[in-house]
Amino acid sequence: MLKIVWLYWKSMNIYGDYGNILALEKQLKIHGLKYQIIRYDIGDKFPKDADIVIGGGGQDSSQNKIQDDLMAIAPKLIELAKKGVPMLMICGMYQLFGNYFETSNGEKIKGLNILEGVKTVAGDERLIGNIVVKDDRFGDVVGYENHSGQTYLSGKVKPFGKVKNGCGNNMTGSSEGAIYKNIIGTYLHGPILPKNPNVTDYLIKAALDNKYGTYDFIELNNDIELNANKHMVELLKKSIK
Repeated sequence: MLKIVWLYWKSMNIYGDYGNILALEKQLKIHGLKYQIIRYDIGDKFPKDADIVIGGGGQDSSQNKIQDDLMAIAPKLIELAKKGVPMLMICGMYQLFGNYFETSNGEKIKGLNILEGVKTVAGDERLIGNIVVKDDRFGDVVGYENHSGQTYLSGKVKPFGKVKNGCGNNMTGSSEGAIYKNIIGTYLHGPILPKNPNVTDYLIKAALDNKYGTYDFIELNNDIELNANKHMVELLKKSIK
């Protein structure tokens, strides 16, 4: 059985990020895999083990609200990360998996620094709109960004992908998100998984390989989802001409 931890499901769950859990559940059911969704929030008992961890977005106040609890469970999350447990962290949780997030009033909200050296500073302008990110592993990844945080990567983590349309991590660079071991941090809402089945399959396969060793993972027919993905990419190409 795969254990999926939905991190701060009440406190960090805006912009439709619940859809990532729904998409993950759907794929697991189609594969015939047994699973358990563990909803974790402030003050709950963090599970002893996890096979996938999913975290969503939240406002600055929510990030501040969860900080003490996040620091309390930090050793467990860091241990899971070192073990290769796949994780998907969206927007606010992506920022808190880095070194810190500095708010507009200069307050620094400490992060886990699992995505080592990644820093985020609140900007004066929101980066909003549809986005396409190119990655060698996943191809064209589509989503919707809505953030004022300007995120800067260190040389110790790689970007999730290169921006083809949209802004990404900040207004001056061309990178989006960050990836380290089996951890993906990204600003892509949408939610990301229903629009990008290759990313969903990656999380499931990584969890199975990590738990059981090399696992004979059978790829699903994702033609419908991939055609929708391709259509969105084409629409965005036309919109910028």
